[in-house]
Amino acid sequence: MTMDLFEPDNAGGPSLQTLGPGALVLRGFATAHETALWASLQDVLALAPFRHMRTPGGFRMSVAMTNCGALGWVTDRTGYRYDAADPQSGHPWPCMPESFLRLATNAAARGGFEGFVPDACLINRYAPGAKLSLHQDRNERDYGEPIVSVSLGLPAVFLFGGLARADRTTRVPLSHGDVVVWGGPARLRYHGVLPLAEGHHPLTGDYRINLTFRKAG
Repeated sequence: MTMDLFEPDNAGGPSLQTLGPGALVLRGFATAHETALWASLQDVLALAPFRHMRTPGGFRMSVAMTNCGALGWVTDRTGYRYDAADPQSGHPWPCMPESFLRLATNAAARGGFEGFVPDACLINRYAPGAKLSLHQDRNERDYGEPIVSVSLGLPAVFLFGGLARADRTTRVPLSHGDVVVWGGPARLRYHGVLPLAEGHHPLTGDYRINLTFRKAG
């Protein structure tokens, strides 16, 4: 099933796509800020480059990852967790850029979650064929805070399911600049990304970049 319910933004901004109580897509919300976001991303990558992490089972993830903020999400044979230090360098993760923080806070507020101040940004790089299996975000301490997910570059298909892995999923096409916000009753819904199709984008080249903001600590 593909969700196609759109609501006009009465303030004249991006259109809204409702995914259910507590969850929506802000179409094109980040597009106007792409230059600042891209420049900030390069600063982060200079200190904490992309890498392919391994799951507790020893599998190499197809999505390349890094982090910025006070905490960073990591996975290795000891499990999934947040850590204040980059295990690759031993140094703290790069500070979250102001452009990232401002976008995440504004998007959360537009989605009905005022006062969201993320302390972690997981940055994913998808090459063609890369995917993200259905999962819940459960490593954060407070499920009362939302998740804010920003898409840059190549289009992707986001899978949004229910509170059980076996629940039916909705296929949500995401384009450059789209932002998905989910929290409240939707906070623990399963989600994932289908294998990325080949393509080229003027900003990101042959990749899709995903910025996922959380309040982890």
